[in-house]
Amino acid sequence: MSMRKRAVSGIMIAGSMVMMCAAADAADTVSAEAVTAAVDMRTDLATGGTAGVVVSLNKVSAEAAASVEQTQTTLVAAAEETTPEAESTTENVTVDTLAKGAADTAEGTTAEVPAGTTGDVTADATAGTMEDVVADATAGTTEDVTTETTEAAAEEETAEEKQQTDETLTQEEAEWQNRLMADVDEFLYVRASGDADAEIVGKLYKGDVAEVVEDGDTWTHVVSGNVEGYVNNDYCVSGTEALNYAQQNVELQAEIQTDGLRVRSEAAEDAPVITAVSTGTVLTVDTDAQVSEDWVAVEYNGQTAYVSAEYVTTDYALGEAISIEEERAAQEKQAQEEAAQTTQTTTVQNEAVSASVDDVTLLAALIQCEAGNESYEGQLAVGAVVMNRVRSGAYPGSIYDVIYQRGQFPPAGKGMVAQIAANGPKASCVQAAQEALSGADNTGGATCFSRASSGRAGVVIGNHVFY
Repeated sequence: MSMRKRAVSGIMIAGSMVMMCAAADAADTVSAEAVTAAVDMRTDLATGGTAGVVVSLNKVSAEAAASVEQTQTTLVAAAEETTPEAESTTENVTVDTLAKGAADTAEGTTAEVPAGTTGDVTADATAGTMEDVVADATAGTTEDVTTETTEAAAEEETAEEKQQTDETLTQEEAEWQNRLMADVDEFLYVRASGDADAEIVGKLYKGDVAEVVEDGDTWTHVVSGNVEGYVNNDYCVSGTEALNYAQQNVELQAEIQTDGLRVRSEAAEDAPVITAVSTGTVLTVDTDAQVSEDWVAVEYNGQTAYVSAEYVTTDYALGEAISIEEERAAQEKQAQEEAAQTTQTTTVQNEAVSASVDDVTLLAALIQCEAGNESYEGQLAVGAVVMNRVRSGAYPGSIYDVIYQRGQFPPAGKGMVAQIAANGPKASCVQAAQEALSGADNTGGATCFSRASSGRAGVVIGNHVFY
């Protein structure tokens, strides 16, 4: 019983030592030093038994030794009450005796202590203290490292996802990721700030494109032409959606890059030559025609023709936003040009063409799609082009067939003409259709028209040139 008491006392002293060392070391050193000290103590106890406790006691200050002696005395007193027959032995137990007994045990005199008792008790007594010290010393560092590692991993994952997304885009889609278009019938206001009551600084018309400066939840900051401001996201498409919108609503044009480029009737080098065009000439691409990558199908004088892809560049006929000042100046210029064209252009009265109510409605619907925002003279001119084709013999002989001839009038192919015809065209377009059917022609016999900005020679009426 005496040896068992000494072992228990040593264990208690070892536990106190572990706590004292851990507290002192944690105040001045990092958690790693605290862990090392605690592990050394556990090693002493596990390998040397009570002798390891004695070695540790020799390193304790006098004050600590006094506390140990007091603890030992208390333990002996408790043992005397529990085990009367050991009274005479325990009365003489002191710290020195305990140290001597521990030394004897280290030398191999352990017959009185059951095998495994000291190691098991020591481990139980110190395990909790060790775990607490390590946990306290390392908790903050672990949390910080974990947080930083998680954030870094999230950033790396986001970068990888973006890279994977970019890699899946085609070159054309990648070029459109920072572009925006207005998904409207006419135009979208560009305002000075992201507020519905902010000053209007410009207009983004249907078919105009803008560069995104900064995305917003409700308003997007854009730049287009000489206009910089904010547009409402509810009326816009951007990125790949903007590209799809352009493909469906904007003409694709081919610009000639060399002089004397032959325009052929078929996509072959030995095909008949229709004409030759010079550098800077712009032709509308026939997107419905099936053709190899070596050729570009274009519209020329009402028919599909072909030019070598090597000598042309293709792009959508995109516009740019116009400022309020630019719009006013353009309106004044347009009014002057219309006045000049009215005096220079003579309306010819051709033979009238009989037509049904459906023909009138269909022609009026086309006029509204192509020139609904133009002056009445511009609306009449569109109607005259259709009727000139009907009379020419080079085009289909009916209004319906001319309007729906493949690749000629994009609004017809996209269903816009039929929609307006079903809802009823506006009055000015109906009047222009009726006058065109009666034989009126203010285009000089033109069978084609395009934007006046194309620079093509012809009769300019409003925003179109007729040729």
